[in-house]
Amino acid sequence: MHIIKKLYFALLLLTLTTTNSFASNVSSIVIDAKSGNILYSNNAETLRYPASLTKLMTLYITFNALETGKLKLTDKLKVSHTAASRSPSKLGMPAGSYIDVETLIHALIVKSANDCATVLAEALSPTERDFAKLMTQTARNLGMHKTTFKNASGLPNSEQKTTAKDLAILGAAIYHHYPQYYHLFSLKEFEYNNMTYKTHNYLLNDSLGTDGMKTGYTAASGFNILTSAQQGPYRIIAVTLGHKKVKERDEDISKMMEISLQHMHSNKKINTQTLKSAINSSLKSNKTKTAYNKYKR
Repeated sequence: MHIIKKLYFALLLLTLTTTNSFASNVSSIVIDAKSGNILYSNNAETLRYPASLTKLMTLYITFNALETGKLKLTDKLKVSHTAASRSPSKLGMPAGSYIDVETLIHALIVKSANDCATVLAEALSPTERDFAKLMTQTARNLGMHKTTFKNASGLPNSEQKTTAKDLAILGAAIYHHYPQYYHLFSLKEFEYNNMTYKTHNYLLNDSLGTDGMKTGYTAASGFNILTSAQQGPYRIIAVTLGHKKVKERDEDISKMMEISLQHMHSNKKINTQTLKSAINSSLKSNKTKTAYNKYKR
């Protein structure tokens, strides 16, 4: 827990303007995953809708259940009528059928399946509503004090809110608390019922060393992503929320990560103001080339 506490207190030092309404522009943050130090931030404490980044908390609690013996990867969980009725994206499992935990995890990461999120929620709590309360309490325990969850999937709910800062804390928590499962976020596809599902995380194709974690979208949230990359001894976690286009989101976060990693390699002590200026200049330029050069829709 030490690294998460250190990250939380480091993030408290941010002096950002916050409002009770959602900003029209994007929110972003890049942190050093090892130290918890903030490398770059912009509107990082502005309230946003998390969309399918919500599933990262569902997975965090699922990983805890695996480690404490409440679940096994081979356990078969029943699909309720509630789960089967969830709107897409989903696997489309019929009510009354059973599906193993490992497949559910793969489906959340790769397919972002809403029905699978509900199946896991109902297996770990009496109802999905109860699970959402557990999610929110877990968020508080991690230091995500501005986050409220109302469901396990990220389907639209006006009361389900978070910030880029809080999501960076969650990303760090997953990486540090459950490293044995982190590799799953690099999955590009999985098979279920004779069908192959491919990831929406196109950054896994870049040359930065990006190896997870999750994308999300609703009309209200815009295009969101939480991701992480490692080069040599340096690992960063980056979040950006509220983009109007997938390509814009992916190109912008690629610039943030690439410049941050370059500064980490070149400087023993990061000058955050210099780094922020470099990133902001790059974000304003449409001509800047990045490692994200394999965009596919």
